Amino acid sequence: MAEQICPETGHPMVRDVRSMTIEYKGHSIEIEMPGWYCKHCGEGVHTGKDMLVSDRALNRLKAEVDGLLLPETVKRIRKRLKLTQRDAGTIIGGGPNAFQKYESGDVLVSKAVASALLLLDDHPEGLSVLKSREADRHVAA
Repeated sequence: MAEQICPETGHPMVRDVRSMTIEYKGHSIEIEMPGWYCKHCGEGVHTGKDMLVSDRALNRLKAEVDGLLLPETVKRIRKRLKLTQRDAGTIIGGGPNAFQKYESGDVLVSKAVASALLLLDDHPEGLSVLKSREADRHVAA
C-alpha cells in the first residue's frame, strides 16, 4: 500500500499496531489494533481488514456480556454433530455461509440458532428430525 497521509495534519503515517480499548455495556477489553498512524498527532486510519480485528473483538465482548454463544462453542457443537459449516447453515439455519461467519466471530449467532445449537448439544438425536424436514422440503420443491 502506498504511503498514507494523515487526513488531520497532512503528515506521513506509518503502519503500526496500537493498544485500543473497546467498551460495551460497562465492560471493556484491550486489543492490539493494526492501522496507519500519524507520526505527528497519533490519529489512526484503518482498512477494512484492520477493522476485522475490532469488529471480532466487539462481537466477542457482546457475546460474553449478553450470554450469547462464542465462536468456539458454535464450532464445537457443529463438529460434535458431524456437520460441515455449509450443512449446518442449511439444516439449522442462517444460510450456507452463516456458520463460517459465526465461527470466525464476524457475526453474532441469533438467539434462534443459539437455542437450536444448545438443544442439539444436549439432544443430538434431534438433528435427524431437522435433516428429515430439510429433505422433505427439497422433495416438495
